[in-house]
Amino acid sequence: MTGKDWVRWHEAYEDPRSSLSRRLSMVRDQIRTVLDERPPGPIRVVSLCAGQGRDILGVLADHPRRHDVVGRLVELDPHNAGVARTSAEKQGLAGIEVVTGDAADTTNYAGAVPADLVLACGIFGNISDGDIQHTIASLPGFCASGGTVIWTRHHEPPDLVPTICEWFEAAGFQPVWVSDGSAGYGAGVHTYRGPAAELAVGERLFTFQR
Repeated sequence: MTGKDWVRWHEAYEDPRSSLSRRLSMVRDQIRTVLDERPPGPIRVVSLCAGQGRDILGVLADHPRRHDVVGRLVELDPHNAGVARTSAEKQGLAGIEVVTGDAADTTNYAGAVPADLVLACGIFGNISDGDIQHTIASLPGFCASGGTVIWTRHHEPPDLVPTICEWFEAAGFQPVWVSDGSAGYGAGVHTYRGPAAELAVGERLFTFQR
């Protein structure tokens, strides 16, 4: 892990002018679209490096499908995980579990996958290219058939977003939407169309870079 202060990093969300805040708004819009389009019944969600859960919990605060959503948020930082847990409890989201643990360890997702929505936000800009490719190759094990992955990555040169999209397609995903970078931040949505895959428990997906 890095020495970055992830609690202070989250403070940028409070500034509506920050790129982090604007990126959060973009991600929430995509989450709402996924929830709106899901058929009736439970919607299983998994969030890697969930932070304070501002993306999914922010949407569920007033979404009509809020009580259909069940899932697991995995976050290593105890403070941020506690904020997410308290937020879920205050909103009465009994189906949301917050795990304080290493999001790179697939053991922490046992029993929570396959999911209809997988959030991989704030990860791809903090790990090596090889770890990005490895994580994407492992995502079929997280996804139910037709499951959607929402991910983020900056467009700073050299822009890796086109290559990330290629890695998703190689893993059996189809692109739904990808930002063009004009906003100064990036995000993408891919849906899994490949064969059913089982998550390899005990595998390490990535390591945050210093």
